Amino acid sequence: MNTFADLFTPRQLVALTTFSDLVIEARERVLKDALKAGMPDDPRGLNEGGTGATAYADAVATYLGCGISRSADFWSSFTTWTSSGEFIGHTFTRQALPMVWDFGEVNPFSNATGKWKGAIDWIFNVVLGLPASKSSSALQCDAASGSAMSFDFIISTDPPYYDNIGYADLSDFFYVWLRRSIGKIYPDLFSTMLVPKAEELVATPYRFGGDKKKAKEFFETGLRRAFEKMREAANPEYPLAVYYAFKQAESDTNVKDGNGKHALASTGWETMLQGLLQTGFQITGTWPMRTERSARSVGLGTNALASSIVLACRPRPEDAPMTTRRDFINALKRELPKALMTLQEGNIAPVDLAQSAIGPGMAIFSRYSKVLEADGSPMTVRSALALINQVLDEYLTEQEGEYDADTRWALAWFEEYGMGEGPYGMAETLSKAKNTAVDALERAGILVSKAGKVRLLRREELPDDWPACRAGRQRGAGRDPVKDKRLTVWEVTQYLIRALVDKGSEEAAADLLKKVGALGDVARELAYRLYTICDRKKWAQEALAYNSLVVAWPELVKLAGRGEAKSPTQTGMFENE
Repeated sequence: MNTFADLFTPRQLVALTTFSDLVIEARERVLKDALKAGMPDDPRGLNEGGTGATAYADAVATYLGCGISRSADFWSSFTTWTSSGEFIGHTFTRQALPMVWDFGEVNPFSNATGKWKGAIDWIFNVVLGLPASKSSSALQCDAASGSAMSFDFIISTDPPYYDNIGYADLSDFFYVWLRRSIGKIYPDLFSTMLVPKAEELVATPYRFGGDKKKAKEFFETGLRRAFEKMREAANPEYPLAVYYAFKQAESDTNVKDGNGKHALASTGWETMLQGLLQTGFQITGTWPMRTERSARSVGLGTNALASSIVLACRPRPEDAPMTTRRDFINALKRELPKALMTLQEGNIAPVDLAQSAIGPGMAIFSRYSKVLEADGSPMTVRSALALINQVLDEYLTEQEGEYDADTRWALAWFEEYGMGEGPYGMAETLSKAKNTAVDALERAGILVSKAGKVRLLRREELPDDWPACRAGRQRGAGRDPVKDKRLTVWEVTQYLIRALVDKGSEEAAADLLKKVGALGDVARELAYRLYTICDRKKWAQEALAYNSLVVAWPELVKLAGRGEAKSPTQTGMFENE
């Protein structure tokens, strides 16, 4: 495939070109009807700031052009067929053109998913929801050059994500149809055959002959220049707001955690924060904000991020002090746990906890002009991120003190073996360290021991008549945890997930939560810890189960009649900083 035409079947091309050409005809019809109805006109189009009939016709054509663009997403040979619901999925289920072995083709005039009317209905509903009380303007410019920036802007920005998404390359898919349908209305925006790419801030090696180092330098230099221009142009009365969401993490060979393992850092976060701090900003406030739809394709059945982190930044004082690595770590251990507790009380999803910790952690780091390593060199942002992740892990580990001995054993075993088998001797040694015993754990319904091997009970193996069925003993208690003489946090967590996720019943999970009382809150804390382990081990499906429990917690608390659980709330933009 060499051209965008190759992405469509012949009749799809006919449909898209026909609909695109009809947009201009529709514009002329709208203009004629508007003038006939007595709408005043001026010679300026919408692109020139006009407000008369000509601009009105341009606006209608623009919405129709957006409908063409949306339809193209469903009218290609790269659509997918969703067999479970028997409907056509759109082309860009992810930020890339996927490899598909078969595709569905929609009739634009049908009542099926992807129809033309559906595209227009989406746009119509958006227009209805838009606030129309004030007018505004938009302009296209290079943020790194800052040519169009004034000195009184309130800046809110969502920086690029290193090499994660090539927006310009992907935009060509839609650009070619928008240019054909509304290019004459916006000649400046559509002056090129394809989307301009040379100035896009993305660390894509192919644009530099495959040289990753040059791509990295280009991205870092451009991002730093952009933040420099923002600092010059920002209104000093208000903070710079930076939205960021990036899950990628890699091991840092220069920093080790308390277990001697390499700590985790993130290239995406590192480069963004490095550009921000090098230009003299400091982070003065952070909030996680839910910005993603759980129903979006990348979020279905995955551990995709649900939130972005909003960083409120101001210029760092010229007399900001320096500190040492030791003092920085002490400050992290002193201040970060309070912030993490607040996040958990607000029911932040486990999938978002690690990146949410970056905000308050980097707020501590950025208050100093420098953090000096033991050899006198300045600490890098990457090392600071690794230390923040280390303190986060320590915080979650410290919560183990609230667990019973059986749960502490199960947690340690899970971290080493997951739901797989391990040697009996190792299980026995670990049980002594956790002040329990293998046979007691078996009676508690936590593990299975057979032929010199031990493993945790899987959720599908848990007995329905909990807690009476213990290692083949009597049955018939009827899922009443109150009658369990050896009730464990581990067991409560697994039964809650089985009811909620595996059986899909919020009511059943809420009923269990009501019966276990305060132990349910400890189970929720355990879910955070188990998610972190699963995420590190790349156990995606198991991680999803623990994340789902925490996300559903406010509703479970409500159904259990325990009042309203704390949940994130949207406040005013400038209420706190």
